[in-house]
Amino acid sequence: MAGVTIYQVAREAGVSPSTVSNFLNGRPGRMLPQTRARVEAAIDQLGYRPNRAARQLRTGRIQVIGLVVPSVANPFWGNFARYLERAALADGYHVLLCNSEREPDRELRYLEELWGDGIRGVVLCSSLPSLEHVLPLVERGLGLVAFDRTAQAGDPPALVNISVDNVVGAHLATAHLLQLGHRRIAFVSGSLRSINRRERFRGFTNAFEQAGLDPAEAIIWSGNAEDEPYGDLDAAGLGRSAARDLLHGPDRPTAIVAINDMCALGVSAGVRDAGLRVGRDVSVVGFDDIVLADLAAPPLTTVRQPIADMATAAFRHLLARIEDPDGGPSQSLLLRPELVVRASTGPAPDPLE
Repeated sequence: MAGVTIYQVAREAGVSPSTVSNFLNGRPGRMLPQTRARVEAAIDQLGYRPNRAARQLRTGRIQVIGLVVPSVANPFWGNFARYLERAALADGYHVLLCNSEREPDRELRYLEELWGDGIRGVVLCSSLPSLEHVLPLVERGLGLVAFDRTAQAGDPPALVNISVDNVVGAHLATAHLLQLGHRRIAFVSGSLRSINRRERFRGFTNAFEQAGLDPAEAIIWSGNAEDEPYGDLDAAGLGRSAARDLLHGPDRPTAIVAINDMCALGVSAGVRDAGLRVGRDVSVVGFDDIVLADLAAPPLTTVRQPIADMATAAFRHLLARIEDPDGGPSQSLLLRPELVVRASTGPAPDPLE
């Protein structure tokens, strides 16, 4: 229905226009649950859409948030952007997407441009240990949610960190392989300079220790981290290179834990290149559970992140910071991952085969 106003919504819901306004402006806590339900039902029935221009004039803010990801070359980030956009659109916001490749200077340039365009909230997904490079903008009032990153010493006081528990996730993956009898297990990653990768590596070594094994027995492959530090642009190529290096000799690993699913898919390709069978001769585990994981041949065992819940939480926390920049101290939200077992993992092969 064209031209629907909040007054019509209010009449339909049997509430005051100010109640509808509170709902639309992210203040549903001021009403009873049954009142919220009536307002939502009236909005859906009448097809009401907020007037963004009027809202901007009223609040003095543009209804757009920024999203800075390492690279949408990894489908995980495209999927996260989709879920974040869905949450934002439901509240009248739009999303501007930027790819930073985890370069601090590039992140800063993007944030400065977003700030200059009137955007007052950004979800930053680089997982870098220090956010000192963006601190001046946070001090000026930029709302910032750091995604896939846990709180660190020196973080801005108002920062919100949202992440899956990467330590637990990598521990689940590695313990699964150990339970299948694997002992020669490789960990494949680019640089371990980002927080999320360090935590996944820690979960990997923790699983060895918990099983009474020496983590020094594990095989660590990081490639040439100076040329392509994080593997974000070609994670599959990085995984394939790792498999080529790891599987060429007689003392090869029987299982490989990859830093993410795209890397794991590349590892699987490298296993096949070597004339070996994924899940039989070499087991492979990824991290993320992107849509390609279940479509692979064989389907990929992986660690699933609750990406829809994480994206919704990121938007809600960011909106709260936009509405109230001084709204309390920093927060951290840590969600639990889930191991999804598929056919890319199996019992350790008999050494006599």
